[in-house]
Amino acid sequence: MKTVILAGGYGTRISEESQFKPKPMIELGGMPILWHIMKLYGHYGYNEFVICAGYKQHMIKEFFANYFLHSSDVTYDYTGGKNEVTIHCSSMEPWKVTVVDTGLNTMTGGRIKRVQPYIGNESFMMTYGDGVCDVNIAELVKFHQSHGKIATLTAVHMEQQKGVLDIGGDNAVKSFREKNLTDGASINAGFMVLNPEIFNYLDGDSCIFERGPLEALAEKGQLMSYSHRGFWQCMDTGREKEQLEKMWASGQAPWKVW
Repeated sequence: MKTVILAGGYGTRISEESQFKPKPMIELGGMPILWHIMKLYGHYGYNEFVICAGYKQHMIKEFFANYFLHSSDVTYDYTGGKNEVTIHCSSMEPWKVTVVDTGLNTMTGGRIKRVQPYIGNESFMMTYGDGVCDVNIAELVKFHQSHGKIATLTAVHMEQQKGVLDIGGDNAVKSFREKNLTDGASINAGFMVLNPEIFNYLDGDSCIFERGPLEALAEKGQLMSYSHRGFWQCMDTGREKEQLEKMWASGQAPWKVW
């Protein structure tokens, strides 16, 4: 099962760093937050990724183009006028990564739609490239496969609201809407599992995944929630980045399950 990661936005709320690089390439502990997210999936054996790039997408491509070299011990031999390179050993993860330029101003649903040729007619996972979590991916997939609905999202309870969920006793999402200041409910944390039928709900670059598609799925009883009581944190602001950096530096980063 492939994992799609949305990594194409401007990241304007953390512009002090995103003016220079895509937000998923902002580093925690010397590695992009995108890498941290991929390490979580890789820990559970999901090693094939489709990255929906956009803003400064060349930087994501260049990171992966050089990743093998940077993860290896290398000898460069210039003796005798030659230029020989010997790779001795590598700490490289067994990843297969497809980076797709999904457009500069494409909305979230449009980005997912654009990578359909790389997904094919199979279920896949999807998350955002700016949030870390210690969710058990294996249990999330097992839950999705058990209910037979089109979509599962991971729900957490946070004071700072993202997409607001109304969840019934059977874990079905009864409604989905964007946040407002008075909310205090379960929210959409990403870390989704989606059946290929999801592409029927996506139309064009202006499609915002969190509005029309998820709202329609909720109305049809096709959107389920996987309740996560552990750690989740997005990196929208410099303050949130600083908090995550402190966790990593202390050796107590909850999302580091590998």
